[in-house]
Amino acid sequence: MESELQVETGRVFVSPEEFARDQRRRMDPPRGKLLIAGCCSGSYLSRRVVERYRALLAEVDSGDEVQYLEDIDKRFTDSETCVRLDIHVDGADVFLFQALFDPTSDRSIDQNYMAFFLAARTFREHGARHVTGTVPYLAYARQDKPTKFMREPTSARFMADVGLVAGIDRLVVWDPHCGQIRGFYGSMPVNMLESLTLFIEEFGRFRGRKDVIAVAPDVGASKFVTHFARALDLKSAIGSKYRPSAEEVVIAEIIGDFAEKKIAIVLDDMISGAGTIDALVQKLVEEKGIEEVYLGVSHNLCVGRAHERLVSLHSDYHLKEVVVTNSIPQTDEFQSLPFVSVKCLSDAFARTINRIHYNRSVSAVFYRPQT
Repeated sequence: MESELQVETGRVFVSPEEFARDQRRRMDPPRGKLLIAGCCSGSYLSRRVVERYRALLAEVDSGDEVQYLEDIDKRFTDSETCVRLDIHVDGADVFLFQALFDPTSDRSIDQNYMAFFLAARTFREHGARHVTGTVPYLAYARQDKPTKFMREPTSARFMADVGLVAGIDRLVVWDPHCGQIRGFYGSMPVNMLESLTLFIEEFGRFRGRKDVIAVAPDVGASKFVTHFARALDLKSAIGSKYRPSAEEVVIAEIIGDFAEKKIAIVLDDMISGAGTIDALVQKLVEEKGIEEVYLGVSHNLCVGRAHERLVSLHSDYHLKEVVVTNSIPQTDEFQSLPFVSVKCLSDAFARTINRIHYNRSVSAVFYRPQT
């Protein structure tokens, strides 16, 4: 029988039998106790994911609980980043959220990446069994190779290397810019959640309509748009573009059959400065006779002239709706636009975390097109 002093100070010797009884009582999954955490820029989404996860547990009458930590990083007065954990995390299965690009704060991508790496290292140094980096928008993904004739690093590979050193043993991202990013992480599992399911559900009202066409802004989006069009029994088209300069986009032509087409659904992985979308939509209206344009985008950075261009397309070029996700925290200014719809990713991430936590297939959560 342990004394009160032993119990209070933690000086209790654990026998194998006591450990087995404790395991049965707690029913810990094989990966450890689930813990969801958010860095300061990632807590806007991690908080919603936890709420959704708890709601899903309630739907199946589960009494299980989810440990949650938010805003775990801070900056000292000299701008150094510090991460501190308020609870014991030894043996935990951690899903660490971070918004690498956060236009709602003064934190840069590089500062957010540093906080993310330090947070992962903190969990590792304090005994977490698994650390899954959960970054809906994977910054630096566009720097997956040096620009031709330029002396540049493969920055995306470097960020992957640092993540591995920090102790991340799995990565979950939403619709990354290029699939080859997976190879930069070696044998580490990388779950690239696709947005096809979301856009099929969002634009399902156009299924089978002969006056509707799905349009890819460029070659990079063509395969995705083809799968989308097949799922909704629509025709598809593709834009051919080039850049005379860094800030200028020219759509040379749009390849596809536009006979009797009045509505275009344009899908892309991201809006940055909206130059490509601006040029494409104008050409669709002026040369193809499109009367309504609907835009679906996985990541809305909305930098530079993007806001101005989208407003102009709405007022002058029949842009009826812009559907984006909260993979990046959206500013109040952008969300206040009457033609903008922001879809929350909390359900997709809650279900993905659940599948990973119990060693189940993540692909079962999403639509799988026929190849």
